[in-house]
Amino acid sequence: MHGRNLVCDCGKRRYEGSREGDLVRIRGCVEVASASQDEDVSVLHPWHQLFKAISGIQRSKRAWVIPTISVSENLKSIPSQVVQIKSDKQYQSSVIYSIKGPGVDEEPRGIFTINKTTGIVYLNAVLDREKIDRFKLRAFALDSDGAPLEDPTDLEIVVLDQNDNRPAFSQALFKGYVLENAIPGTLVMRVIATDADDANTDNALLKYSIIHQDSPEMFSIHQDTGEIRTVQVGLDRELVASYNLTVQVADMMGDGLSSTASAVISIGDLNDNAPLFTQEEFVMDVPEESSGLDVGRVSVTDRDLRGSPNWMVKYSIINGDPQGAFSIRTDTQTNEGILSLVKPLDHEAIAMHNLTVFAENEAPLLPFVPRASRSRARIKVIVKNLNEPPVFTENPMMVRVKERINPGSVIGIFTAKDPDVSLSQDIRYLLVSDPANWLLVDVQSGQIGTRYSMDRKSPFLERGWYTALITASDNAVPPLSSTGTLSVEVIELNDHAPALWQHSAELCSSPQHGQGILLSATDEDMPPQSHPFHFQLDQSSVALTLNWSISEVNGTHAMLELLSEVDAGAYTLPLLVSDSGDPPLAQLHMLNVSVCRCDAVGICSGSAAALFSSGAGISLSALIIILSSVALLLVLALLLLLFRCTASSTAQKGLLCESEDDVRDNIFNYNEQGGGEEDQDAYDMNRLRNPAMAVPPSPRFKPPIRRDAPYSQTLPRYPRRPSDRPSDIADFIQDVSCWVLWFPSL
Repeated sequence: MHGRNLVCDCGKRRYEGSREGDLVRIRGCVEVASASQDEDVSVLHPWHQLFKAISGIQRSKRAWVIPTISVSENLKSIPSQVVQIKSDKQYQSSVIYSIKGPGVDEEPRGIFTINKTTGIVYLNAVLDREKIDRFKLRAFALDSDGAPLEDPTDLEIVVLDQNDNRPAFSQALFKGYVLENAIPGTLVMRVIATDADDANTDNALLKYSIIHQDSPEMFSIHQDTGEIRTVQVGLDRELVASYNLTVQVADMMGDGLSSTASAVISIGDLNDNAPLFTQEEFVMDVPEESSGLDVGRVSVTDRDLRGSPNWMVKYSIINGDPQGAFSIRTDTQTNEGILSLVKPLDHEAIAMHNLTVFAENEAPLLPFVPRASRSRARIKVIVKNLNEPPVFTENPMMVRVKERINPGSVIGIFTAKDPDVSLSQDIRYLLVSDPANWLLVDVQSGQIGTRYSMDRKSPFLERGWYTALITASDNAVPPLSSTGTLSVEVIELNDHAPALWQHSAELCSSPQHGQGILLSATDEDMPPQSHPFHFQLDQSSVALTLNWSISEVNGTHAMLELLSEVDAGAYTLPLLVSDSGDPPLAQLHMLNVSVCRCDAVGICSGSAAALFSSGAGISLSALIIILSSVALLLVLALLLLLFRCTASSTAQKGLLCESEDDVRDNIFNYNEQGGGEEDQDAYDMNRLRNPAMAVPPSPRFKPPIRRDAPYSQTLPRYPRRPSDRPSDIADFIQDVSCWVLWFPSL
């Protein structure tokens, strides 16, 4: 007999070994030999009973507790005997054995069967522990009549694990991330793998390892947990942006089945590189007198991650631009600096600008990174000289001249200079706007003279100012020009003395009655050569100063009043009116004042009698001329009225008004196509001779179309009623009206 491999499972402990015999008691467990088919199968007596006499007392022991029966998975020799059960009563009578439960008559069916005579249990299928790790069956022992010989007992079959599953990673590619310059021991990531085999055996005891990684080797993995950590310093994204690792997991403590997966570790960027200019000096040029344009670009290099704040650059001008004529901005796509011109430049003032620009990242630089000198650069901006138009030294130019200045007088020189000193260009002057045609300009020198005298009252003046436009052009190709404004103030001359408006007036003889005389004056000159006016009586006459007084009301009016009562009559007062010009002009005026007696309300009475008695005022000859003129005007008006009445009467009578015959008897229509003179039925002559005849009734039907009437003429309704008032009565009334107008007294 060959040796057997005996297996016993007691709890979680497993025993294996080669023993002689079918059963071995080991610490309360029964080992069941697992033998091949050519060997004897282990025999169990689950209903075995022992009878012993202890102190004369017989007692019956309980049946054996059947230990777990172990069957290896993936057993290829099928069918295979698992175990044999026997009843002690088999020797007394025939016993029929049977089993029930999952794997027999429950799903999955047919895995186990039993020989009902011998009690041998057979395995009929390959077991997979990962699907079903144990079977719990019930064993029965019956007699030939089917009556139970023994109580049913439990039979548990455990499927032993074999290392038939490889460990598997949870994913084929693991991705990790760690910042550059990380210290050793920094956790990067963790890989996870599982094994379908029994976790309580070495078949599922996994170990991790890195079998390949990019050099330099910067990472390690914990064999039990799968954690990947850094092992040394020197992670630099600018040198190696990512690392590729191949990790392995193996069961049986690393000696069994294995699987691999890939791990990619990306290195995060830190701002550990300052931006550096590609050149120490950049040279650009820009035309003068221009603004709002891009001058040029400066470029930098930065090893940090492109597009990140560690790479993006901010530019600034730190020197060479005190006037703020330049600005610099960043092109977000290329990270270049774009230099722009904000204010126009002048080549004659500064031909070249030296700028210093500084570049820094949007994110702050790490403290341990040294500042690079190449973060600064110089920019030379050359201002290109262009032809510029002449510039007037004074624009607008204002001059003052007196009105009525002599023609040909020089009033000023309107000059311009060429900003392009190096070009030495000639400047020519041209008068382009001279509304009154008063001025002349010298083409070479810009000297301005007068063609005619200037009038202060000209409509071309606005508030005393005359405006002309003059252009100055250089001789470049093409020529450039600029326009200057000449403003001429025409100063008023005091060449007109003020004039008194009224030369005669009435005044009550008593100062207590009535009011004074309001005097006003005017001056052809304009202010300040005119008003305010000064009114003054002749101081040489004592009588004037004692009886009369004059007081100024405003700049153009004064009040003449009596100081004491004087006799009624006509008085001639010498009045001196002067203006405020420089020098002032004065004119003596004779004011005729008619002094009259006034009633209580201040109304002058008998002023005409006083006027004629005094012989002053209007003369008799002047009065006769005025009355004759009025009479002549009346005669002309009467003649015009007579002519109109006669013309109206003639128009009403017509050319045949004196004919005694009725003209309507001789009216014939000759423009008809037939009839001629024989057609005498056109009008009812009796009704024309007798208008008072009664109107005959209207015909029932529409009258026929007359042949002597044009076809296009609309016929009047028939019959037409004649006028109720004869024409001779109207003529009589018209004649009577005209005579009444001529001679109303008749």
